[in-house]
Amino acid sequence: MENTPDPNQPKDALAPTGEPDHTAPQYEGEAADQRVSTIATESQSYVSLVWRRFRRSVPGMLGLIMVATLLIVALFAEFFAPMNPKQPTNAFAPPDKISWHVPGEGWRLLPVAFPIVEGDELDPVTYQPLMAPDFDNPRRIVLFAKGWEYEFLGMTFNRHFIGVEDGSPLNILGTDKLGRDILSRGIIGSQISLAIALTSITLITMIGTLVGIASGYIGGMFDLWFQRFVEIILAFPQLPLYLALASLIPVTAPSGLFLTFVVLVIVGLGWAQLSREVRSKTMALRRVEYVRAAMAVGASDGRIITRHILPNVMSHVIVAVTLGVPSIVLLESFLGYLGFAVKPPLISWGLMLQDAGTFSVIGSYPWILSPVAFVLLTVFAFNALGDGLRDAIDPY
Repeated sequence: MENTPDPNQPKDALAPTGEPDHTAPQYEGEAADQRVSTIATESQSYVSLVWRRFRRSVPGMLGLIMVATLLIVALFAEFFAPMNPKQPTNAFAPPDKISWHVPGEGWRLLPVAFPIVEGDELDPVTYQPLMAPDFDNPRRIVLFAKGWEYEFLGMTFNRHFIGVEDGSPLNILGTDKLGRDILSRGIIGSQISLAIALTSITLITMIGTLVGIASGYIGGMFDLWFQRFVEIILAFPQLPLYLALASLIPVTAPSGLFLTFVVLVIVGLGWAQLSREVRSKTMALRRVEYVRAAMAVGASDGRIITRHILPNVMSHVIVAVTLGVPSIVLLESFLGYLGFAVKPPLISWGLMLQDAGTFSVIGSYPWILSPVAFVLLTVFAFNALGDGLRDAIDPY
């Protein structure tokens, strides 16, 4: 007599051979996990998807870390600057020698700095005393060392991120023609250079985005004549215009007025390109189905722009901002080198590059070109961040 399956027993409890089917629950569990994974992926927001793609970009993450570091250093510049940027010491002193080995004592856990002093030998060309490390007086480098006093948020501090234990000068990148520490001036100068770049790109973004959306959305004769005005702005040769405008401000003008004028000139010539790009995006979005449906149901122009068009162009605007900051940093450095930027006692990277104006200075004191490294690092950081964001926002 053959065994017949119990009608009260589940259908998948027995296999066709009469044995339990051990694979069915496993397959059902895998299918359930796949469904859960699919639902979780579909429920992710647009920002989460962009962040997930951005994390896979090694240059993008490196740029994000570098940009965050630059902003932190610029915000707490006095803390990270080991020396007073206005205190003169030895002019054109080479960088201090940093080492973990002390002659006659062996290796040390913490690095030491050997100060640069004048030796007994003379330069055969200039007959000036040659500078050399003083290996007889090693100075231990420590973190959170005491140094020059500075004010932050109305309070006075004298602690710095790095310094010498005994409080003596530490010139990691050497000194300039007036004996001021180059590293400290570069760190302090990042505040002015990045402030000009971030302020300019903020105003450029606001003006270019609003004008571009208005021109692309309204269209008609307004768009036709306004684009002719944009073409006139784009046709201006920037370098001669900068040099011409520089002659309008007297040398004795306050630094605040000079900075304001620099920002206005950069913004006045920089918004046109972004507005042209946003206009093309807006014209494409104006023809999509959901925007036309919003127009058909009687939605106001303000609601259509703020709810449908602006969020869709912001991805392009964010990438344009990250790629526009390096251009402004380079422009500020170039204008500072020509003298059309900040004036002493303010400090910027472009102003520091004025010391490297002759080949004789560069040949004799090559460390005077150290401010170029600050500009290169900033440009690389923002370019890497912009490339990573561009690939994450529009992977195709």
